[in-house]
Formats: sequence, structure tokens, C-alpha cells
Amino acid sequence: MQGKLIANNKKAAHDFFFLEKYEAGIVLSGTEIKSIRAGGANLRDSFARIDKGELWVYNMNISPYDKGNRYNTDPMRPKKLLLHKKELRKLTGAVTQQGLTIVPVQLYITPKGKAKLEIAVAKGKKLYDKREDIAARDAKRNIERNFKDRAQ
Repeated sequence: MQGKLIANNKKAAHDFFFLEKYEAGIVLSGTEIKSIRAGGANLRDSFARIDKGELWVYNMNISPYDKGNRYNTDPMRPKKLLLHKKELRKLTGAVTQQGLTIVPVQLYITPKGKAKLEIAVAKGKKLYDKREDIAARDAKRNIERNFKDRAQ
């Protein structure tokens, strides 16, 4: 990722193993990009799907722009993602053959002013995997706390 982070999907990191990540462009209207630059986007519960050879992201909420009046679009409308054909073919194969899913991870603005969405090919975690992650995070937190106490 390069640029200003707008939205991060923390729940996806908790629920999935990321196998491969891609950077995709997004087809947006004028008021949508203005709203994103103002920080009005949310990736919670969003997912991507391939329909008729095109990649679309669903349930990505871009709040209506304050000064957009009648030019605002539906905040939950499906948005088309832009990838190279080779990457799209690779994603199609992974999703259809291996039963993986495509999950939006981060939304950010590049230094050139373009909105980009980082997507990942992901495999769902089981309950015991989530418990292992929580235990590892707690252990790391305890170690850091002990080092901080020793330093004082």
C-alpha cells in the first residue's frame, strides 16, 4: 500500500487467511471519490465476486457526499474493480477450483489522487485458528508489557 489509508477491514484479517493480495482500481462517480477523500467509506461486511468476467465489490459503503445533492449515488451500489486480464484469470481459477473467496482488505488514495482497493484471495479460518491468533496476540502483549516494566 502506498498513500493515505481511508478504510481498513480488520474483521477480514480476523476471519480469513490471506493467500495473495492484489491492488485494484475502482470505477467511481464524482461525488463518490469526493466522499472517499473526506473519509466516508466503510469496508465492513464487503466482498468481491466475479460476474461475467468482471470483478465487482458488494456491500462497500461510500456515504453520500455532503454537497453532492442530486448527484449522489446509492451508497451500497456494486462497484466495478479494475484488474489486468492475467490477474483476473488467476483470481477466477482460484475462486472456482479451490473454493477460496475474494475479500477487500484496504481502501486508500495514491499520491496521484486515485482510489485503490487492496483485495486478497482468502481462505476462511476455523474457530481454533482464531483462538490461536488471539493467544499469540495476548502472549506478545504480555511480553511487551514485561519489557516495559523492566525498563522502568
